[in-house]
Amino acid sequence: MKGQVSAEMLILLAVVVAIVAIAAAYMMDLGEKSGQSVQESGQAVLHKAEATAKGKEGDPCIVDSDCISDSCDENVCS
Repeated sequence: MKGQVSAEMLILLAVVVAIVAIAAAYMMDLGEKSGQSVQESGQAVLHKAEATAKGKEGDPCIVDSDCISDSCDENVCS
C-alpha cells in the first residue's frame, strides 16, 4: 500500500497549514502596525526639521514660508 496517505498524516498536514496561516496573519498585522508607527515618527521628524529650518526675525529670506512668522519683507524675516 505504498503511496497512500494515512488519516494521521492528513491531520498533521492540516495542523501545520493552520499554524502557518495564523503566523502569516500575525506577521501581516504586525507589519502594518509597524509601518504606521514609522510613518508617524517620520512625519514628526519632518515637521520638527521644517520648524528648525525656518528663519527667525532678522534672518534673510526669499519668500514668506522661509520665516517662522511667515512674513518676509524686503528679504528679511519680520
